[in-house]
Formats: sequence, C-alpha cells, structure tokens
Amino acid sequence: MTLVSIDVKPTRAELLDVRRRIEITEGGHRILRLRRDGLILEFFKVLKEAVEVRRSIVEQYRDARHALSVAQAIDGALVVSSAANAVTGLPPVEVGERNIIGLKTAKISSSFRIPEPQNRGYGIIGTSYHIDYAAELFAALLETSIRASEIEAMMRKLLDEIEKARRRVSALEFVVLPGLRNAESFIGMRLEELEREDKFRLKRIKQRAENAAVEPPA
Repeated sequence: MTLVSIDVKPTRAELLDVRRRIEITEGGHRILRLRRDGLILEFFKVLKEAVEVRRSIVEQYRDARHALSVAQAIDGALVVSSAANAVTGLPPVEVGERNIIGLKTAKISSSFRIPEPQNRGYGIIGTSYHIDYAAELFAALLETSIRASEIEAMMRKLLDEIEKARRRVSALEFVVLPGLRNAESFIGMRLEELEREDKFRLKRIKQRAENAAVEPPA
C-alpha cells in the first residue's frame, strides 16, 4: 500500500474531514474513469473511420494516378502539364472547432468544388475527356485528404486527453486514495488508543476512590 505524508491530527473532527475527502475523491475518481472510458470508446470510433478514410485515399490515389497516366498517353505529357499549370490558387480550407465529450478538437472542412471544365483555366479545345476525368479524381482525392487531416488531428487530441485522464485516475487510485485511507486508519487507531487510555485512567481513579472510601481513618 502506498503511503502519503499527510499532516493529520488524531481528533474526531479530523477523522470526519478525512472521510469527507475520501468520499469526494472517490466520486472524482469514478467521474474520471467514466470520462477516460468514454474517450477510449470515442477514439475507437474515430480509428475505425480513419482506417476507412485511409483505404479510400489509397484507392482514390491509385485511380487518379491511372487516369493521369491514360491522359498523358493520349493527350501527351506536355498538354497535361499545361492544363495542370493553368489551374491557379489554393482550395479554401476552413478550420473550426468541434466538441467530443467536452473535448474541443479541430474541425477542418473545405468548400472547394471542382469547377466545370470550361472554368478550370485551360481550354477545352486541345484537351480530351481524359484530362477532365483525371482532374475530377484528383479533386475527390483532395477532399478526402482534407477529411483525413481532420481525423488525424482528432485522434491526436483524443490520445493526449486519454493519457491525461489515465494519469489522473492512476494518481487518485494508487496515491491519493491510499494516502487518505492510511490517514483514516491512523486516526481511527490513535483515537481507540486514547479511548483505552482514558478508560484505564478512569478505572484507576475509580479504584483509588473506592479504596479511600473503605480504609479506616488513622
């Protein structure tokens, strides 16, 4: 059992105070355990989604690369490169906040939508459907990648919070509560000793008084 140095006085008031602290600490321990377990369940939900998103990224990247290779083979690498260079600007990304069991994590989203072929920056004449198709696949891959970034940030935040909750639960379970219970036991035993000593003194006083009452005067 872990011992903790606690400044306690062997009084009944102190005993009641220690018992009150034990009750409060046990309540906090239960709440922290429930929070830790809830965060772990939420983490596994997010983990399942992360696996699915990663699989989607792999599949989408494979399809996009294949479509790009087809476009390069049919239209030529120079035409594909010119079409790619005609696209300017970065996709808009919005970073907000979401709440998971009281935990705030980043919410990452994008309003990016692939424009119509005539609005993509390169001319329709001189390019084929294969370039448009490859562009659409890479746009879908970008959208999935943004979602993957949000999930990764969420997982890191959950892992950090789970570790904090685990340390707090362990500290209460293996350090704070044993220390308080040791203090309770010490005060209880000390009070019992004092009570026995008081009874013994009272008994001695009573015996002396009885002896004095029966002894004849000198």
